[in-house]
Amino acid sequence: MPELPEVEVSRMGITPHILQQTVTKVNIHNPNMRWPVPDEVYQIANLPVLAVGRRAKYLLLECKLGSVILHLGMSGNLRVVEQGEPLKKHDHIEFIFDNSKVLRLNDPRRFGCCLWQAFGECHSLFSKLGPEPLTDKFTAKRVYEQSRNKKLPVKQFIMDNAVVVGVGNIYANESLFKAGIHPQREAGKISLVRYQQLVSIIKDTLAAAIIQGGTTLKDFAQSDGKPGYFAQELLVYGRKGEPCMVCKKALTEIRLGQRSTVYCSQCQK
Repeated sequence: MPELPEVEVSRMGITPHILQQTVTKVNIHNPNMRWPVPDEVYQIANLPVLAVGRRAKYLLLECKLGSVILHLGMSGNLRVVEQGEPLKKHDHIEFIFDNSKVLRLNDPRRFGCCLWQAFGECHSLFSKLGPEPLTDKFTAKRVYEQSRNKKLPVKQFIMDNAVVVGVGNIYANESLFKAGIHPQREAGKISLVRYQQLVSIIKDTLAAAIIQGGTTLKDFAQSDGKPGYFAQELLVYGRKGEPCMVCKKALTEIRLGQRSTVYCSQCQK
């Protein structure tokens, strides 16, 4: 699944092509996404896109009446193409602009979504989300206070969107390794000092991924079709059995919350 850096890279990739451009037409070729595409999405037609935002892993095409909410699901991607370019298989939704550009949502598995949020309202998807990880609202003090008495493994804790949004499986693995924290440690037993280190590392890891263009996932492509390349720098994720880059001991893989979790039993305590 595309993680926050991939979604942010998509946002940055499509913004120059559609910002302040007027949507002349919306084509919904297949409304059967994760949730049915509501008719309200058509309200963006004949209006300019005033901003291209992101909340967690959701993108928002903002206009004066509200926002179209887009999610890439497990295997979706957004492409900006020229008007008249033939549709590809699994191109389910497209927004046509007055500059002859077309924004297309392609999603083979249809786990993504296209929804509507009216101006001044907060969609139910966003009502219980925690802070964005790259903002000042994501602090070690807040995480530490939320973690008290929590017996949940710390990896699952930092992947909880009520704690912080957008720390998915890849970057949770990487951040815990860099912080030297065992992924199975109870969240409530980690000190403030260690959370200060972990929060700083999460911020740095996500920021680096965004700068470098996102992690390469086999089903993901940026809006220009070029793959990301942050995967070249992954220290533990996907490296089960390979030597730790610090101590050379073979990395261990377990399942936490039904997600692959790779760590070094010597470096992470």
